[in-house]
Amino acid sequence: MNKTSLRNFLGELPLAAELDWSLRQKNRARKDHYNLDSLQKSLPAAVEKTIPFVNRAERSRSAGKNILFFATLHYWVEQSAYISLVLAGQGHKVTLMTLPYSEWHKQMDKLTQRQRALHTRDALVSLSPLVAHVSMLDLKPVSVLPSQLQADVEEISLWDAQYTLMREEVDMNDAGDRALYDLRIQRNTFAARTALDWMQAHKPDAVLVPNGLILEMGIVFRVARYLGIQVMTYEFNDQREQIWLAQDSSIMRQETDHLVKARCSLPMTDEMYQRLADLENARRGARVWGKSKRLWQYVSSQGADTTRQMLGLDSRPVVMIAANVLGDSLTLGRNVFAESMSEWMTRTVQFFEKRPEVQLVIRVHPGETLVPKARSMGQVARDALTGQPDHIHIIGATDKINTYDLIEIADLGLVYTTTVGVETAMNGRPVIACGNTHYRKRGFTIDPNSWDEYFAAVEAVLADFEGHRLTEEQTATAWNYGYRFFFEYPRPFPWRLMNFWDDLDVWPIERVLGDEGMNQFADTFGFLVGEPFTWK
Repeated sequence: MNKTSLRNFLGELPLAAELDWSLRQKNRARKDHYNLDSLQKSLPAAVEKTIPFVNRAERSRSAGKNILFFATLHYWVEQSAYISLVLAGQGHKVTLMTLPYSEWHKQMDKLTQRQRALHTRDALVSLSPLVAHVSMLDLKPVSVLPSQLQADVEEISLWDAQYTLMREEVDMNDAGDRALYDLRIQRNTFAARTALDWMQAHKPDAVLVPNGLILEMGIVFRVARYLGIQVMTYEFNDQREQIWLAQDSSIMRQETDHLVKARCSLPMTDEMYQRLADLENARRGARVWGKSKRLWQYVSSQGADTTRQMLGLDSRPVVMIAANVLGDSLTLGRNVFAESMSEWMTRTVQFFEKRPEVQLVIRVHPGETLVPKARSMGQVARDALTGQPDHIHIIGATDKINTYDLIEIADLGLVYTTTVGVETAMNGRPVIACGNTHYRKRGFTIDPNSWDEYFAAVEAVLADFEGHRLTEEQTATAWNYGYRFFFEYPRPFPWRLMNFWDDLDVWPIERVLGDEGMNQFADTFGFLVGEPFTWK
C-alpha cells in the first residue's frame, strides 16, 4: 500500500482523522497551503467587538434575513468569516458553509481533507453563537440531481477545466485533460447534491457566494437559482475599498442593465469627464491610479507617430484586435456566434490575411504575463496564418507597445469582452463587439449575432471608415457608460480579497460596524443580502 492509499484508508476509518488531529497535528505549525491560523487567532477578539452590535440589532427588532454564505479556498473563507460577522451585527442570521479545499484541480487524500475540515472547524469555532458554521463535507447529499442541475454541473465542469488549463480546448481523449474534467464533475456533482439537500431543508431567504461562475461557487449559485432563492455574487477589481456585486446573476457576467437604466440617462459633468480622463491618462502613461497597485500597461505611451514607426505601419487603414487572456473567468461562456474566442481569432486573422489593403494589429493582452501557462492568443493568431504577411502585426504581452497608442492609430477595433472596446469607442473609433460583453448593445458598438453578420459588418466598415466613425452622441454615450462602469458599478467595501489582512488593519470590524463604516458601506452590505440597488 502506497502513502496515498494508506492516507485514503485512514481517512475513511471512523475517528482516525480526529484522533490524529487531536494528538499530533492540531498544535503543529501548518505547512499546508490551506492555512487558517491567522483567522483562528483574530476571530475571538472580532467576535467580542461584534456582540454589542448584535445586541443593538436585536433590541431594535430589525428584520434580519436567514442567509446562507458559501465559501471555499482558504482566502475566501478568511474574508467570508468577517463578512458574516458584519451581517450578524446588522441583525441577520448567517450560516457559513465551508468547503475546505485548497487544490481544485487535483485530488487530495481523504485523511488530509478530513484534517483540513477539522482545522476549519477549529478556526471558525469562535463564530458561534453569532454565526453558524457547517462543513459541506459533513452534510448528506441528495441521491439524484434533477436533469437541469446535472446539465449545470457538466457546463461548469468544462469551464473549470478551461480555467485551470488556461485554454479553451479540453481534449477528452487526452488522459490529463480527461482526468481534470472527471475530477471537476465528481466534485461539482457532490457540491450540487449537498447544496440542494441543505437549501431544501433549511430554506434560506438568500444565498451569498463569491464569483458564482466557476468551481463549487458556480454550483452553489446554480442550485440557489434552481430553487428560486435570491442569490448574490461578488468579486473584486483592481481598486482597494471596492467590490463588484450582482443579484441573481454571476458577477463575472458583469451585467450592467440596472446601472444603465438608473444612471446612463443622466448627464455627465465636467468633473466626471475629468475624472475619467485622469484614469485613461494614467493607463496611457503606465501609472497606477487611485487605490490600485495594478499596472494596466507595462510601457508608457510613445505617441501615435512613434508607434507607427516602431511597427512599420504605413498609410493603409489599421484594424486593431484587442485580445483577452484565454481561460480568464471573465471570458468563459461569453460566446455569441463563435464557438470560442480562439475560433473568433483564427477566422478573423484568416479573413484579414487575404486583405493586404488593410493593416491588422493584434494586441495580445498584457495580462498574459501573469499566467505564463496560458496558451497565448498571439500563438493562436500565428497558427491561423499560412505565411508571414507583412500587413499583419502581432504585439506580444511584453512588447514595448502601449495599447492606448494603438487605440489612437486604429480605424476599427475588434474585441471580445475586454474593456478596451469601451475605451476605443470613447476615442470615436468604430468597435465590433464579438463576445457577450457587458457593453454590447449600449449604443456605441456594432453587435453582430452570426458569422455572416460579423463579416458583413467588417466589410461595411472597411468600405467606409469615415462613415463609421462614431457620432458625437455615440462617443458621449461611450464616455457616460465608461464613467458609470469604472466609477459607479464598483461599490464601496472595506476588505479586498488579496489584501484582506492589510485592509482589516485599516478597517477593523468595530470600525466597519460603527457609524463611520456604516455611512460608507451600509448600502453595499444591504445589497449583499438582497436589498434593491439604490444610488446616491
